[in-house]
Amino acid sequence: MSVFDAADSIALSIQEVFDLSLRVLKGAGLSDAHARAVARVITAGERDECASHGLYRLPGCVMTIRSGKLSPDAEPGIVDASPALVRADARFGYSLLAFERAAPLLVEKAKAVGVAALAITNCFHFSALWPEIEHLTEQGVAALAMTPSHAWVAPAGGRKGLLGTNPLAFGWPRPGPHPYVFDFATSAIARGDLALHEIAGQPIPEGWGVDAEGRPTTDARAALDGAMLTFGGHKGSALSTMIELLAGPLIGDMTSRESMAFDAGAQAAPCHGELILAFDPAMLGGPDPAANAARAEALFAAFADQGARLPSERRYAARARSLARGVRTPRPLYERILALGF
Repeated sequence: MSVFDAADSIALSIQEVFDLSLRVLKGAGLSDAHARAVARVITAGERDECASHGLYRLPGCVMTIRSGKLSPDAEPGIVDASPALVRADARFGYSLLAFERAAPLLVEKAKAVGVAALAITNCFHFSALWPEIEHLTEQGVAALAMTPSHAWVAPAGGRKGLLGTNPLAFGWPRPGPHPYVFDFATSAIARGDLALHEIAGQPIPEGWGVDAEGRPTTDARAALDGAMLTFGGHKGSALSTMIELLAGPLIGDMTSRESMAFDAGAQAAPCHGELILAFDPAMLGGPDPAANAARAEALFAAFADQGARLPSERRYAARARSLARGVRTPRPLYERILALGF
């Protein structure tokens, strides 16, 4: 949902979003393969009305490309590490191309042994995780993904950044066009949404962040300069710490604090690792996969029976609208993108 006035916006088709993203990314120096992988995810975010992960990300991508930290033409190194493990070294390029190259082997392993892991290391990551999850559920596997970020988030009881926004995403394949998917930051809100409130001049709810002195604030700029907070107090803090460990030291990569130190003020996207687990319901579920699928569908139906919304339903409805009518992006953001000069 946008925080901007709909009247002050520009209409674009889905193809125009992709073409604009691709032109900007290649103009900034990203290789064609990387630019297409990134543009696909930005377009998906805009299509699904996930404003903080759509065109809003383009200026940040350009800053990352120009930072000198990212390798704009890195070829990911894919290693078949064991019957249940794929390792992908992104070689300091964006994570998305590494994922695209490694995903077929991950799915193959999950269907061979039941559970498999993909460890992506040395990658720059800026995007939502649901595009990776949806890609895997389309292959008939359930999936779980997580990453650290930069140390923007204070732990429960703290007042200085230590943890990342540390998103967690899960997907379950379903009959029909859409899987069950959730994707959320373990911070109270995604950092991009916090920045959108600052751009729009809107206050943030209490509980999203603290200022540089550790005091609660409703000012987005003060929270960006201070520290974000986790959702659910100590529970969100514990989940965030788990993600730091599983997608950091466990796979041989940096924590959010180390990622921020690596950035050294360049203001590039966070550089760290990503852990993705894939599960084959057909193998794990025993001899009657149809009964297990029906059991899952009965659970989902029980949500609808009491008027509850499943995660991503709003996003899927937005997708249908966008595919039919295109999208609208805030005029100030569109003009900012054009001013990049590509």
